[in-house]
Amino acid sequence: MVASIASSTRTLGRGVRLGVRATALMGYDLARGRFPLREALVQAWFFTSVSMLPAILISLPMGVVIAVQVGSITENIGAGSMAGAVGGMGVMQQIAPLAAALLVGGAGASAIASDLGARTVREEIDALRTMGIDPHRRLVAPRILAMTVVAPMLAVLVILMSILAGFFVASVGQGVAPGSYWLSFGSFATVTDLMICLGKSAVFGYLVAVIAGQRGLEAGGGPKGVADCVNAAVVLGMLACLVVNLVITQLVLLFLPMGFL
Repeated sequence: MVASIASSTRTLGRGVRLGVRATALMGYDLARGRFPLREALVQAWFFTSVSMLPAILISLPMGVVIAVQVGSITENIGAGSMAGAVGGMGVMQQIAPLAAALLVGGAGASAIASDLGARTVREEIDALRTMGIDPHRRLVAPRILAMTVVAPMLAVLVILMSILAGFFVASVGQGVAPGSYWLSFGSFATVTDLMICLGKSAVFGYLVAVIAGQRGLEAGGGPKGVADCVNAAVVLGMLACLVVNLVITQLVLLFLPMGFL
């Protein structure tokens, strides 16, 4: 038990060190104009291409389910016109960031971990270090930046598709007036809610990229080791996002109560 806790603590420490070092190198290279921007753009496009369709497929049923549940509750209490506000707030504050975390934690984390893990097993990472090339600077930092940028974009897509799906269900299936739906949504949803959603998504993307990068660089044992590191990256990335989401939600409710959002 003690050995397991010690090993987990050391792994956490290595992950934190990797995140801090890669972030510092990224900021330094961006300031000097030496950041491998092409690599970051390639990775961002790859993450977007593999996550966009799943984001749409996830957000549509989510919007429908939320609209049905919220619509039944608001109709029972005689507040059907508030369906847009309740559903939209739920999507913006919780559903969209978590959906983005699941998307980048699945497709993005597996891509990063498998790529870096295969490079590590084939000793390409050691070859880069031998040639004086820092893998954190050349490989990890661009992926962190790409994932941090792509995750908020996916969250915006989830918000758009979920709210449109909820509007369609509310207006067609539940008899809610279209004007009242959008009026209630616009009256309660604020820019602060959107900023919190985007901030959460960026944090989730950053965490997933750091965890996947660390697991990939520590892969060993041939193809089985690569598979194990991919599995660990996906599971740990999603778990970290859920825990961090709980912490951020509590902090937001503590410092920004609902009346001030």
